[in-house]
Amino acid sequence: MKEKFYNYIQQLQDTITSKLEAVDGKATFQEDLWKRPEGGGGRTRVIENGAIFEKGGVNISAVHGELPKAMQSYFNVNDCDFFACGLSLVLHPKNPMVPTVHANWRYFEMYDKQGAIIDSWFGGGQDLTPYYLFEEDATHFHSICKRACDGHNPDFYSDYKKKCDDYFYNAHRVEARGIGGLFFDYCKAKDDFSMEDWYHFVTEVGDCFLEAYVPIVEKRKKLPYTQENRNWQEIRRGRYVEFNLVHDKGTLFGLKTNGRIESILMSLPPTVQWKYDHYPEPGSEEEKLLNVLKNPKDWV
Repeated sequence: MKEKFYNYIQQLQDTITSKLEAVDGKATFQEDLWKRPEGGGGRTRVIENGAIFEKGGVNISAVHGELPKAMQSYFNVNDCDFFACGLSLVLHPKNPMVPTVHANWRYFEMYDKQGAIIDSWFGGGQDLTPYYLFEEDATHFHSICKRACDGHNPDFYSDYKKKCDDYFYNAHRVEARGIGGLFFDYCKAKDDFSMEDWYHFVTEVGDCFLEAYVPIVEKRKKLPYTQENRNWQEIRRGRYVEFNLVHDKGTLFGLKTNGRIESILMSLPPTVQWKYDHYPEPGSEEEKLLNVLKNPKDWV
């Protein structure tokens, strides 16, 4: 399974970066190949200062070795080895009318010292972080997510949509990071749903990413905006940074397993503001967004 899924994410990285370069029309992805001293490595691709994308990354990695003590405590295991691979992407457009997007699809195995697999699971998801709320965009994104789920289990979309709302939540701000999507983790073989079934589900979600996001980019990329719109975008980007550095398990895992810092932190936006005690004007488009972030909606 690990070879099969790693082959998949290699191909998916190629597909996604090729399409995003075509959409941007100006910038291309810079590629870095890196190795992890303890085992494994990855292929980082970053785009910057494009016509559409101010900064973005589409990264794959496959790392292995002894599970660090901190992670052994987290998983409540002793003296284990691990393998983890995945694709992680974040795109920060320049135009505040175009939403930021994040996605991740991953596979994990743990082994005893004899090399036998003692646990394995899939995880991942994708979520949208707009700065200005276009409800039809939210509906489109969620509709594609739901379609990818429905062929595998009628409960998947509602379950993973709620988990996404719960996970991408800045508890210290009492607001969601964005308008959600899907989030699933610890997807293990059980009952009549095998690891092969999980593979088909996760790869269908991965395959639908471009269809979920690119039409929104195309629709909003030429909308006019002001410096005030940019200021609001950068204030909201600050909330994005707060989530990634305070709450995100993927960031924590990368830091605890001696991952490549540049690849882990490529998700951070290039320009950010933190204004003291900032609140949007009552009745404004900015307040409209904030109200939804404080009260997640069902979009489909």
